[in-house]
This record gives sequence, structure tokens and C-alpha cells, in this order.
Amino acid sequence: MNGLDFTLAGAALTALGSGALWWREHSLLCVSDLHLGKAERIARRGGATLPPYETRDTLNRLAADLAATEPRHVVCLGDSFDDLGAAHALPDEERQCILRLQAGRRWDWIEGNHDPGPLGLGGAHLAELNLGALTFRHIAEPGQRAEVSGHYHPKASVSARGRSISRPAFLFDSDRLILPAYGTYTGGLRSRSQALCSLMRSDACAILTGPQPVAIPMPRKAG
Repeated sequence: MNGLDFTLAGAALTALGSGALWWREHSLLCVSDLHLGKAERIARRGGATLPPYETRDTLNRLAADLAATEPRHVVCLGDSFDDLGAAHALPDEERQCILRLQAGRRWDWIEGNHDPGPLGLGGAHLAELNLGALTFRHIAEPGQRAEVSGHYHPKASVSARGRSISRPAFLFDSDRLILPAYGTYTGGLRSRSQALCSLMRSDACAILTGPQPVAIPMPRKAG
């Protein structure tokens, strides 16, 4: 299992290369911003027709992380579906896949801005989750501490061998952690953006995802 260990509010956490978060003490796997059904939602609203394979690809990667960690508790940190219509339009095969992933474990859907209502799937639907020292919610709230959130789809860049490499990234400091988007068709917001710079402390780090996660000082806008 490729991951990088760090701590938040005394909690020992692991940022996995896939973009999932592993909290061994509570046997908890957390993923954010799956945006399942994005291709269906775009087509339904008259947009471009994209290959409709992103939901299955996202679920396959999640299944691999579940097999590697064998968690007792899974937290989906909001925007698990691209909208409520996408949740209702899930093909039966993919709906059954989710139910199989849920079997034998606690599964919490945290409310996101894209999926604020009941999902009609297994598990619990929560506005936020308090567990141990940490609070899990979809969107970071300024002034909060020991907070785990998503929403912004952060990504960061590092220069290597004369070229810049940009990857989805975890952002963390002594107050909070923001997870990268896990979904296959999700874009990203650069860590240099005003929104992320205003949330994260000056000593914040970014953990770039990929085959070998690496931590760097969080890239910020010049000045």
C-alpha cells in the first residue's frame, strides 16, 4: 500500500497514492468528491457526450483501496454523485457494485453541495461526522480546527528534471486537511488559488498523489 504518514490533531493518518485517506486507529477509509455519474449529468444537460465509464473506473479504484486496507468504516466526504439525478440514474450493475462495497462495514455519505438529499442507497447520510479528535465535512469552515474536508479538488505542482509535474494533492496544516478529488472525471484547483491560500496556514504542506506520494511545501501564488 503506497502512502505517506502524517498527523493532524494527534491523529496518525496516511495519505494514499490513490487520493484516499487511511486512519488505521479507527479502521477508516475516507474518499472525497467521487462525482459518480458525471458523464450522465453532462449529457442530460445538453453538454458533450463523454465515454460513460468514469463511474465504473472510480468504483474499481475504490474497490482496490478497500481490498488493500479492509476498513470497518468508509466515509464519502461529499459530492459522491454529480447531482441527485445522477444518483437516481445509476445503472443497476453499478448500484449493485456500491452495495457490495458497503457489505459488512459502516458507510457514511457526507452531504455535499452537489448531492444534498437522500441517496436511496445503503449507509447513513450525514451533514458532518465527529470521530475522535477529527470532524469530517464537505467544505472547510474558516476558523475550525482538526477538520477533514474536500470540495476544492486541490492539485499542486512540483518541478523535476526541468519540467513541472501537476497532480491531485492533499493539503494539510496544523488546523485542517483538504482531500483531493477521487473521481475519474474530476478536475482540480491549483493550490496557488486565493480560495486555498486563504484557508491554509503559511506552513501548509501538499502531498502529491501517484505511485509514490511525496510531501512538499504547499505552492502558493507569488507575493
